Amino acid sequence: MWGLGVTVYFVAVTYRTSLGVAGIEAADRFAVNASALSTFSLLQLLVYASLQIPVGLLVDRWGTRKVLSLGIVLFTCGQFGFALAESYPVALLCRALLGCGDAMTFISVLRLGGRWFPGRRGPLVAQLAGLIGMAGNLVTTLVLARVLAAFGWTPTFAGSAVGGVLVLVLVLLFLKDQPPGYETGPVRHTGPGYVRRQIVAAWREPGTRLGMWVHFTTQFPAMVFLLLWGLPFLVEAQGMSIAGAGGLLTVVVLSNMVIGLVYGQTIARHHGARAPLALGTVGATALLWGTVLAWPGQAPLALLVALCVVLGACGPASMIGFDFARPANPPERQGTASGIVNMGGFTASMTTLLAIGVLLDVTGDAFRVAFSAVFVLQALGLSQILRLRRRADRRERERVVASRVEAVHVPV
Repeated sequence: MWGLGVTVYFVAVTYRTSLGVAGIEAADRFAVNASALSTFSLLQLLVYASLQIPVGLLVDRWGTRKVLSLGIVLFTCGQFGFALAESYPVALLCRALLGCGDAMTFISVLRLGGRWFPGRRGPLVAQLAGLIGMAGNLVTTLVLARVLAAFGWTPTFAGSAVGGVLVLVLVLLFLKDQPPGYETGPVRHTGPGYVRRQIVAAWREPGTRLGMWVHFTTQFPAMVFLLLWGLPFLVEAQGMSIAGAGGLLTVVVLSNMVIGLVYGQTIARHHGARAPLALGTVGATALLWGTVLAWPGQAPLALLVALCVVLGACGPASMIGFDFARPANPPERQGTASGIVNMGGFTASMTTLLAIGVLLDVTGDAFRVAFSAVFVLQALGLSQILRLRRRADRRERERVVASRVEAVHVPV
């Protein structure tokens, strides 16, 4: 069941990142500048981020199968429409539709993992989901880029939309929300107060807020690099060929997959490693990013490879945010809490994509100045992580003690 869910996520990530290898072609096809080009990804992420809490509520209320099915229909229509779009406004609408469907996938997959696996495997299962999603990014960088070069815009994007049709059939025929006999606590899914109760209860937990800021601070550097600006930066600012730049984007994806396994296993065995891993990833990303931008002239290849390896840790580090929110919320509120957490990184990515596009236009394509926007958001997120960390740890210890006391008093 979980495998079906992550297959949907794999296809969604492939569609989400498809523009990352087609940015130059998109600029030519729709005759737009850097700011307008960034609007594609900006709008897609804006829709994605704004829907995270509503989708979390829908998952808690409707279940995984219905939400995933709706998401597949939306992102497949968006990808197919993008293949046929010839004007900038129509293309924007299609990317927004794609973002809407994409927003419904990952939270659904997290809920499937929580239903079909024991709680102690939660960190590893979440990292594996992220790993399989990055495999979709790998397909984008290795396959879609070559297909685009060989066959052109419309055949590439229209052909990729077939994957959405296939996974829709699989979900409708085989997916089940949870194993037989699975029980959750009582929760009212009706009435005008349901939405407010779910959101307020999840937000009051310091672990939910800490998870959101961890996701906010760790995810966006790699997301911005892979989703849109990495290829133009490597080609135009670092003088690489498109093939060479695509190879470095592949390094980010492969690094993500390897580090995801390491982080998942480490956190599953050592719960206290969550914050050190997240903070260490933020520090390493800032160090490598700053070194590349400060390097006089074009940075050496070894340094660019090191940057891409470190950027590969951003995705696994962002998954740690869910590991803070998961123990802070009961099963019937996991979708809502996951939506709040997932909103963090995509809000940061959206903000940075826009900032880089605007700064590139203002400064005449000065990538060093534009990419410095990353440090501003890192500083904001880091301050919030440090502010909430102790409070979340204290609250989590209280919940553990309370659960043990309750277990002792349960009559045999």
